Parts: sequence; structure tokens; C-alpha cells
Amino acid sequence: MTIKKRGTILKKPKPRNAGTMTESGFWSFIRSSLRQRSRWWKPILHCKELAKRKYEGPNKKQKYEYQCNSCKKWYLGKNINVDHIVPAGSLQSGKDLEGFVQRLFCEVDGMQCLCIECHNEKTKAELAK
Repeated sequence: MTIKKRGTILKKPKPRNAGTMTESGFWSFIRSSLRQRSRWWKPILHCKELAKRKYEGPNKKQKYEYQCNSCKKWYLGKNINVDHIVPAGSLQSGKDLEGFVQRLFCEVDGMQCLCIECHNEKTKAELAK
């Protein structure tokens, strides 16, 4: 991305990662890394475990199904997301880091299982605020 200044085009400064990363790129990298590591946070796995029941339908290969906390329907594990009831929020600077980490790595009572459709609706509503 470039910045125009009085008819001159200036490149956006890249103060991070040995001059290869913009400030926003750096915080995007940190946010992505933290979210990736949070997948193995035990309360997330426990939340999914609480929404699970044994599958008794016709598909013999399927062992479990999971209930969406919003619509109360049952879904395959690949169609369920573990959602933070209080969104983790944004991470755009060092000032946001502590709150983001506290909300991202919350305990099981701060999470819920949602089907993909309900999760997308909730996320869309949060972004509209």
C-alpha cells in the first residue's frame, strides 16, 4: 500500500521484521499466531465435549454429533464452531494485547458451540456494532 503526500507517492513504512512488515501486518501476524495456538486450549476442547452426544443415525462411520447452543439443532463436528461469548476483539497495537489474550484464552464458561450458520450471524452482528 502506498501513501500520497502532496503529489508524491510514499511507500508505507515497514518498521517491523527487519524492514519487511508494516505495523498492521505485524499485529495481524501476532493475532493469527495467537488464534492458531488457542485451538489447543483445553477449555475449547471441553466446551465441544459438553455439546457432544453419541450419533445413532444411519451413517455408521459417524460417532458423535454436537448441539448448537443457539438453534439447538445437532451437527457433525466439522459443522460446529466453538465461539467466544464475549468476542476476543481486535489486536491492533500493544495496548490491545493484554485484553485480547485474556478474552481469547478464557475458561469454558466464556464459550459456546455454534453451528456455522449461527456463528456467522453472530459474527456479522458483532462487526456491525
